[in-house]
Amino acid sequence: MGRLSLRARLLLGVVVLTALGLVAADVATYSSLRSFLLHRVDTGLEAGRGLLEGTPPGGHRTDRDEHVGSGGPGPQGIDWYQLQTLSRQRVKGRPFVEGLSPPRLPAQLDLPAHGSAEQERVTYFDAPARRGGETFRVRASIEPDQPNRILFVASSLGGVESTLHRLVLIELIATAAVLAALAALALWVVRLGLRPLRRIEQTAAAITAGDLSQRIDHPDPQTEVGRVGSALNTMLDRIEASDRRLRRFIADASHELRTPLTAVRAYAELFGRGAAAHPDDLERSMAGIRREAERMSVLVDDLLLLARLDEGRPLEREPVDLAAVVGQAVDAARVVEPERPIESSVEPATVTGDEVRLRQVVDNLLANARAHTPRETPVSVALRRVDGRAELTVADHGPGLSEDEAGRVFERFYRADDSRARSSGGAGLGLSIVAAVTEAHEGKAEARQTPGGGATFVITLPLGAAAHRSRA
Repeated sequence: MGRLSLRARLLLGVVVLTALGLVAADVATYSSLRSFLLHRVDTGLEAGRGLLEGTPPGGHRTDRDEHVGSGGPGPQGIDWYQLQTLSRQRVKGRPFVEGLSPPRLPAQLDLPAHGSAEQERVTYFDAPARRGGETFRVRASIEPDQPNRILFVASSLGGVESTLHRLVLIELIATAAVLAALAALALWVVRLGLRPLRRIEQTAAAITAGDLSQRIDHPDPQTEVGRVGSALNTMLDRIEASDRRLRRFIADASHELRTPLTAVRAYAELFGRGAAAHPDDLERSMAGIRREAERMSVLVDDLLLLARLDEGRPLEREPVDLAAVVGQAVDAARVVEPERPIESSVEPATVTGDEVRLRQVVDNLLANARAHTPRETPVSVALRRVDGRAELTVADHGPGLSEDEAGRVFERFYRADDSRARSSGGAGLGLSIVAAVTEAHEGKAEARQTPGGGATFVITLPLGAAAHRSRA
């Protein structure tokens, strides 16, 4: 069974169950009809025995021996009779049908022994003919007025057996026809029902070949197969989106690494053309190689951090004074750009996490403001506790973000302008790291427009147990 296809198993199951049901119905029909026909034969034997003994319906009883010994045809329903003593000696008897072989009577009879002396003792049984293949239905009785004699009357079951044989033949033909028709119908229904699975199979084969644009056409959500198709389409959408992001990530990473590598190669060529003999050119070459190497090191570190976060590697889980972290980051930003006004409003807040990575989040947000706004543009930083969570807000009043940009600003290597120059906004990984680190701390990063113009970034993190206790 395990090697059969789903279609074959469904078809086999339907046919087998139907066959069992039809066989059970055939057996029940056969048994019911046979019981009915035997009961009718028994009724005929009962009526014919009364006529044979000389007690016609509504009449008076005649002498038994006189009637039993008379010639001519027997009563209707009786083909043979015989009268015996209890010691099984034959007294009278003969067949009423010419050439009829009498039944082979058993040596022992199970006549009821209980009952009063005024009750007739009767039993019915089937007996084969002494020769030939015929079968008889036999009635044996001992009557109260003749307690020392047994009267046997029998009727041939040829008609009953013929009827039952015809019934078996009809049942076999009908059962075979029904099973054949049902198998054909079930095969059609199963093929129709499994057609979507065939389409899913073809789609999966196309996807395996590399075509991620394949989809299941019009899956019916009301059926199990349709829901599988819908789930497959959703999965394919996500796989295709992930594939696009991966390809773009690889392309952007390659582009970002190619730029400093090209510069390093150019400085190396400058050194090879004789810069070693000129101190100014030598210093320029070495400084350029060192600068570009640091640039590549920062980019590789960012990529490795994102890769570790994508793999779900655990961060440090310790109580962190987020207010102190924000204060340190704001002080560092003021030193980097003394001319930029930075307002700070900080409430005490403790979270559980990695202090180094949380500091990187704040630094990246401030660096993003420096990269995308003029030096004199003010920046405001606020930290407050809201409903059991720490909310960090970094807002500027620069060019701001469009609705589309706000939705994509945390994507890796995404920049509002398409320039690849590092001076126009870096490699585009800073905000991606912000979102990834925040998510690793079970928080949420959002970007929105600042009222009056500019961009606002909001980071929410769950407060640690220490913060909850201090607040209580």
